[in-house]
Amino acid sequence: MKMRHVLWQLIKYRPGLYAADIVAWISIMLTELGAGYIAKLFFDSLTDSSPASLSLWGIIALVVAAGVARILTILAGALLDIRHRYNMGSLLRRNLLASILNQPGAQTLGRSTGETLNTFRDDAQMVEDTISWIVDQISFIAYAGVALVVLIAIDARITAIVVVPLLSVILAARLVAKHIRRFREAARRATEQVTGAIGEAMEGVQTIQLAGAEKHVLAHVRELNKARLHATVRDRLLSQSFHSFFWNTGTLCTGLILLAAAGGLKSRTFTVGDFAVFVIYVGVLAEVVAVIGDFMMHLKQGAVSMERMAHLANDKTASSVVRHAPIHMSGPLPKIVTPSRTDRDRLETLRVDHLYFSWPSEGGAEVRSTDAFALQDVSFSLSRGEFVVITGRIGAGKSTLLRTLLGLLPMDRGRITWNSRQVMDPATFFVPPRCAYTPQVPQLFSDSLQSNIRMGLPSTSEQLEEALRLAVMEEDVPHLQAGLDTLIGARGVKLSGGQRQRTAAARMFIRDPELLVFDDLSSALDIETENTLWNRTFARGDRTTLVVSHRRPALERADRIILLKDGVIEGVGTLRELLERHEEMQSLWGGGGLEQAA
Repeated sequence: MKMRHVLWQLIKYRPGLYAADIVAWISIMLTELGAGYIAKLFFDSLTDSSPASLSLWGIIALVVAAGVARILTILAGALLDIRHRYNMGSLLRRNLLASILNQPGAQTLGRSTGETLNTFRDDAQMVEDTISWIVDQISFIAYAGVALVVLIAIDARITAIVVVPLLSVILAARLVAKHIRRFREAARRATEQVTGAIGEAMEGVQTIQLAGAEKHVLAHVRELNKARLHATVRDRLLSQSFHSFFWNTGTLCTGLILLAAAGGLKSRTFTVGDFAVFVIYVGVLAEVVAVIGDFMMHLKQGAVSMERMAHLANDKTASSVVRHAPIHMSGPLPKIVTPSRTDRDRLETLRVDHLYFSWPSEGGAEVRSTDAFALQDVSFSLSRGEFVVITGRIGAGKSTLLRTLLGLLPMDRGRITWNSRQVMDPATFFVPPRCAYTPQVPQLFSDSLQSNIRMGLPSTSEQLEEALRLAVMEEDVPHLQAGLDTLIGARGVKLSGGQRQRTAAARMFIRDPELLVFDDLSSALDIETENTLWNRTFARGDRTTLVVSHRRPALERADRIILLKDGVIEGVGTLRELLERHEEMQSLWGGGGLEQAA
């Protein structure tokens, strides 16, 4: 999508507000015209050249009235502009966030958190500024049209003399536009690298300290800052140089007016009032041209920002970034809709047939070699109430299988059916109330324990207590500083590893899904706690669970075990059956065979 289409789409989002903003700023510029003409009347009255019907005090009254009108129109224009800008910025950031949330869960953003936040803040503001600047251009063009008519009526020759240099400024702006775009891209990339490095260093402070790498990290950030300084200076130097060139054009034009009007002033065919009008109007015309020059540079910079937002949203056309959507600027916020369970959501059987997945190559093309598939021809099923465990060595593809099944990774081919109905879009299908999932490293937020479990779900206190009991958290909560209201810090840093895992489990249990999917949930739990968790989970006989685990309590309790090796199912069966038939399972179990399974 081209930049003009992007801007038009944003303008159409709040057309009434945008039109009111334009009218307000045209009114502001017209009051400037009025002030210039009143200045002509004032100076002509001093030289007895003004109409006899206007006294000096009458002209002063007009000056005061024009000033009050200008103040009021500027106030109205500022309020409208602020409101419209906030609408545009909110829409862009809302759509960016929605685009990120709609991407596959295992797909990385391709940039650091710091770089992503820069796009949300700086790039969205740049596009928002561009929309606002269009209002300025429209109002300045309206001013320029009326001003030129007035100036030509006074003296067409002088008008031509002072307007030609102004037009040359626009030509100069077009010549440097490509350089401005290149320098702005380089400056943004350098800023991203600095913020990304600082963000990663802050996240890994303990690792850096343990490795004694503080000096190396500081030196790396210092070098990135030098590159950023160089790129930023080039960007600012070019922008400010041409900005100064544009805005000093008015001074040149004033000198041209003096030279061109000298004869007329001497012969009284060109009055002092005419000179005042020319100086005021041409000064604003120079400002108009300067603003147009700035806008052309800003338009190029806005295009760079729009491309960066489109890249973050993984949308080459940027249509998702500018899509119209409610932002709820006023009135009540929308209610959280709790997913309702229907008869079609009830799980009887889940079947996976001939599932394949391959990681993309470094160049972005998909790997097609049979040997390069991370998952090859994986087929299995589970029925309501079953406890199925996926196990295997590190790198066997256990977590990849779960994420591909749930749509967090795009499968190359295969078929997934829920009660004999094919699941066409796993990413949107495997959500509560049908499914809930906890990854290897649960994602917790810097909020209260209760908020991390509810995640906006309007559940009752009884449901919360039951979720905590199932997750074996009921004895931990009273020992926390503020109980359920304890702020657990970023990523749950104030909780132990086992508490973080059980908090994520409680988040799943409170939603009471048809299918529970755990990826190595119990890795940070002691044997007793893990056994208690599984006992409580299966006390209700119809809970269906799919688990990645290598832990003995889970393997011993499993109804069936899916043994993976190098992305291929090596075997399926109970622990005893796999130990009897497969050396891979015997090796994983510890080499003791059935004696250790008994």
